Amino acid sequence: MNPTAIALLFGIGLFLIWWSCWAADESATRVVRRRGWMDRISDDLIQAGYAAIGPRALLSTCVLLATVTFVLVTGFVRVASIATCFAALLGAAPVMLVRAKARKRRTGLRDVWPDAVDNITSGVRAGLALPEALAQLAGRGPEELRPAFRRFAEDYRTTGRFHESLDLLKARLADPVGDRLVESLRMAREVGGSDLGRLLRTLSTFLREDARARAELETRQSWTVNAARLAVAAPWVVLAMLCTRPEAVQAYASRTGTLVLIGGGVCTLIAYRLMVRIARLPEEDRVLG
Repeated sequence: MNPTAIALLFGIGLFLIWWSCWAADESATRVVRRRGWMDRISDDLIQAGYAAIGPRALLSTCVLLATVTFVLVTGFVRVASIATCFAALLGAAPVMLVRAKARKRRTGLRDVWPDAVDNITSGVRAGLALPEALAQLAGRGPEELRPAFRRFAEDYRTTGRFHESLDLLKARLADPVGDRLVESLRMAREVGGSDLGRLLRTLSTFLREDARARAELETRQSWTVNAARLAVAAPWVVLAMLCTRPEAVQAYASRTGTLVLIGGGVCTLIAYRLMVRIARLPEEDRVLG
């Protein structure tokens, strides 16, 4: 072969190797980060009971609420910096409320998952097929999980496709424990579940111990989280009270007053995130979601 052609092919190969190590990886990383953030919001909406609301609708609500708050506060106090602070606080309120409700539901489900796993184990030991053992949770399982498993039973009766019904069940639950259970059952169905009963009993025991330990730790650390919330709310409540006095409002209309508000907002945000991160137990990620 011509030496020039060999050199050209060698150079193209080196360029493709360089391209795959840099440009493609950075692009893929950006997509994963953007997707993960939206997926977390979507999971919070499902867990909070707002499955019909999408992440974009929630973010649009935040923007609309922040805009309305800014207009109203500006019309009342005539100071844009104060209006911006309250607009940012109230604009973030929908996301915070959804996350709080989702966290509360995850805590409640943590206590009922062991009972659900025990029901599945009893059904398998009684000779029920795996889809039937799951479907019977629609009537015998914990109240919080019955709607999701009722939909699973309907999907399986309609399509007869177990794996697709499991995927829909996992999407409706949007729960890390549900992901582990679904993937364990999927694997048992694919490779043969001779040890399925032992696996389910082990999972049930682990879930009970984890729920007990988390309940004890959360009881002891709840005062720290409440203190963080009080520390965040107190300065802005005082600012709202000061807005009733015209002379106090004019003090924040200057450049120095704006810098004070910006510094206070940044310090409040950093302090709250640090206190909550230290005090709150880490949440389990949906690695298979």
